[in-house]
Amino acid sequence: MAVPKQGHTRAKVGKSRMHKYIKKVYLSVCPKCKKPILSHTVCLNCGFYKGNEVLNVMAKLTKKDKKAREKEIQQVEKEQKKDNPLTMEEMSQKK
Repeated sequence: MAVPKQGHTRAKVGKSRMHKYIKKVYLSVCPKCKKPILSHTVCLNCGFYKGNEVLNVMAKLTKKDKKAREKEIQQVEKEQKKDNPLTMEEMSQKK
């Protein structure tokens, strides 16, 4: 079996290991359901990507889970409406 004639110094080993570490995963927030997701990926909770529905998440769920998910989505949408101020068009329509 081959054996190196000279061993690696601690500095040499440390320099090679300097770049071998786990990088932190940066998560963004889904604008539809406010869940943390990886950026540039489809949200697995609501199935939306860039404002368009890409996956039909509700089709895969059971009846009980569908109702719970629909309630959760409606609750998030209500919170978003409360946070957003009215636009000029909505103010003119609302009397």
